[in-house]
Amino acid sequence: MYRYLLLFIFFASLRFQSAVAQEDNRLQGFGVEANVLAGRIVKHTHKFRAPIPPLSSAFDVNFIWQTYGRKEWQQRRKFPQVGVGLTYTNYGDDRIFGHCVGIYPNLQVPLMRRKNYEWTLRLGNGLGYVTRKYQTNSPYDTLNNAIGSHINDFAIIMTDFRIHVDKHWQLQAGANFTHISDADYRQPNLGVNMLGVHMGVQYFPITCKPKLIIKDLPKLRDRWLIELRYGMSLKQARAPKINNPIEPAYIGTAYVSRRWWSKNKIFAGVDFAYHKDVYEFLVNYLVHYGHEKAHAWDGAFFAGNEFLVGRVGLMAQVGIYYHQTYLKFDPFYEKMGVNFYLMKNERGPIKEVFLSAMLLTHEITAEYAEFGIGAGF
Repeated sequence: MYRYLLLFIFFASLRFQSAVAQEDNRLQGFGVEANVLAGRIVKHTHKFRAPIPPLSSAFDVNFIWQTYGRKEWQQRRKFPQVGVGLTYTNYGDDRIFGHCVGIYPNLQVPLMRRKNYEWTLRLGNGLGYVTRKYQTNSPYDTLNNAIGSHINDFAIIMTDFRIHVDKHWQLQAGANFTHISDADYRQPNLGVNMLGVHMGVQYFPITCKPKLIIKDLPKLRDRWLIELRYGMSLKQARAPKINNPIEPAYIGTAYVSRRWWSKNKIFAGVDFAYHKDVYEFLVNYLVHYGHEKAHAWDGAFFAGNEFLVGRVGLMAQVGIYYHQTYLKFDPFYEKMGVNFYLMKNERGPIKEVFLSAMLLTHEITAEYAEFGIGAGF
């Protein structure tokens, strides 16, 4: 049913865009992309106990806009495509994994571009609804220790080799990776990772190559900033005597950043997180009695890079712990996420104010999602 719905949306949008495009030239650069994906679930940890289906498949529709320089960042980023995608995934075993419907904003950047072909990278992140999850009552699904809730984070990475047929049509093929998890909001939550290949088509009612607006851009100073961020996350405590409550974690971060090439920020700093779910675990099992708080926090030194796209920053960082909670993980962590800038000033005491959404993982297993606010001075 979902597959037919996506096909209907795809072809209906073609007719709508073709009709509107005849009347409004402002739609130049708008198009629709459709891909068929095939792959397999990757068993990323020995704790993943469900059997792996031999084949997983998906259908993806992406409503895209080929930028052409109306904003400065578009020229700085070599005129990427931006879009909103809709994906239906059949993991290959309805009894255990079910199906997933994901919706996500995305950015496609050119890695190599020639007259009639290009190589691109697409990054997307949004929400996914999964029809099956771990459940100890009817309908039972106790093999699926990868997904603990119906609502999940949905992330996708795609790389394409694309051929330009004409100004309306483009053909493509490539590889992809998708990830779903609820960031440990509900347990168990190992997450489902799928690796595969795909092929597809892009259609533009007016043109896939709108006339580029190219101008001399001001070179932004490679400035240094001191940045502070405060965030929170919610996690389910492993404390059955008190009904496994959902508890917050409080995260404080301080770092120094330096802008480079007018479109990136490299940064390094230190963070601290107090985990109420770990505290409840220690209380529940009478571990470190009277000193639970001292074993319920962690901290790390980290470094990373921020990929700036207008008011949006795509973050990636790696940290090494200088202190861990009683529930120790790997000595390293990874964080990926987005900053949305409410304020960006070149002068004044406060240069930046932003909202952030980050996902912390150990290797490719999600630990928690952090939402916060920050500022740069």
